[in-house]
Amino acid sequence: MTTQNTGSREDWLVARKALLDREKALSREHDALARARRELPWVRVETDYVFETENGAASLGALFGGHRQLIVQHFMLGPDWEQGCVSCSFWADNFNGTIAHLNARNIAFKVVSRAPLAKILPFKQRMGWSFDWVSSHGCSFNEDFNVSFGPGHKAEDKVFYNFHETNFPADEAPGASVFAKDGDGAVYHTYSTYGRGLDVLNGAYAYMDLAPFGRDEAGEGHKMGWLRHHDSY
Repeated sequence: MTTQNTGSREDWLVARKALLDREKALSREHDALARARRELPWVRVETDYVFETENGAASLGALFGGHRQLIVQHFMLGPDWEQGCVSCSFWADNFNGTIAHLNARNIAFKVVSRAPLAKILPFKQRMGWSFDWVSSHGCSFNEDFNVSFGPGHKAEDKVFYNFHETNFPADEAPGASVFAKDGDGAVYHTYSTYGRGLDVLNGAYAYMDLAPFGRDEAGEGHKMGWLRHHDSY
């Protein structure tokens, strides 16, 4: 027997309409936040970052590929890691089908990790992903955008992550950063988000949040203890 709250269809409709009012208010607030995000000041990128790509060395500006905007997904895969982060892989399973639509709106999309490309590509092939995944190995891109903390990092060390000083259990961290070009081709940093700010970029979580048991992570030890690479369930 279910212990869940139950009721008649009429009860459900009353509760659903009340919830709809809250959902609409949240949508309006989401739209307001999106406008505020677009109004953030742009900060010119002065460092000449060089990335390792499947087509050779490329600057940050080259990653735009002719588009005016660029979204970078910071993927946790360090130089000495054996495979990519399980959580980042969960996000990456959403990417392939999205990129054509981003390109249609003048947005390029790249995944960046600090591991060398020779370590990235076998894992990418294993996962069956086709998105562009480049290496920042040898440049300070990851450190400058606060998603790499160095090979000597310890869990108890204080780092700057998600815009404040905190501890982080690994030497790599997740995030997303956004860049734009002006009419002269100069590159600007416009936005970054980390931690729970990445939730909105995960389609599977959005669907789980619609289901009656939600993400159902409370008994997992840590909230994503259930998660595996998609070829390991």
